[in-house]
Amino acid sequence: MPRARVTKPEIRQTAAASHGSGCLSLYSLPLFSILLIACLITALALNAPPPTHAAADLKPGDSYRISSIFTPEVQYWSDDILKWANASSLDANLVAVVMQIESCGNPLARSGAGAMGLFQVMPFHFRRGENPYDTNTNALRGLDYLSRSLETSRGNIRLALAGYNGGIGIIARGEWTWSAQTLRYVYYGAPIYEDARSGAASSPKLEEWHRKYGAGLCQQASQQLGIDQR
Repeated sequence: MPRARVTKPEIRQTAAASHGSGCLSLYSLPLFSILLIACLITALALNAPPPTHAAADLKPGDSYRISSIFTPEVQYWSDDILKWANASSLDANLVAVVMQIESCGNPLARSGAGAMGLFQVMPFHFRRGENPYDTNTNALRGLDYLSRSLETSRGNIRLALAGYNGGIGIIARGEWTWSAQTLRYVYYGAPIYEDARSGAASSPKLEEWHRKYGAGLCQQASQQLGIDQR
């Protein structure tokens, strides 16, 4: 996590035919009901906000599990991830991706920069008196920031992950300005998320991340959680 909302589209009416105007032509009264329904549907469609992964992925069938691709240390938190994701209106698999990369499920993880806990939240995101290592508190603060990053990126998962890692402000900047750490974060995070949400049985990118960067992190998490190494 870093140290450190679209106006509705204008509803346009088509030009009126030479014998009438708008949706209600005086020469088409027998079709009044059909035309009225058509106009209402069009108006609703034009005013509907664009779907984002956060809303689109919250399907009833997905509400009781996270993808099996995540490591045992993250699976350990499965029930909590579902609870936290529902409370934040986020896709549980996106929450799991962030936990995977940030701490691999170690509730006592701490980075050299001072980020703490499951979601590696920086100290200044907590309120006075809060325990950063309390898992519910850590999730509340971390996922609030993730929600804001996702909203700022208008549902773009790659940008939301970049914002979570490098600060929401970088979403509006060119990728060439991103740090190597943020580039690496989205390089792994975005495809891992796509594998998870698509129902894939495995994730090559997660396996690569684990091999290159996550093995030690996950070993520490396993020891902390009392999970047997296989």
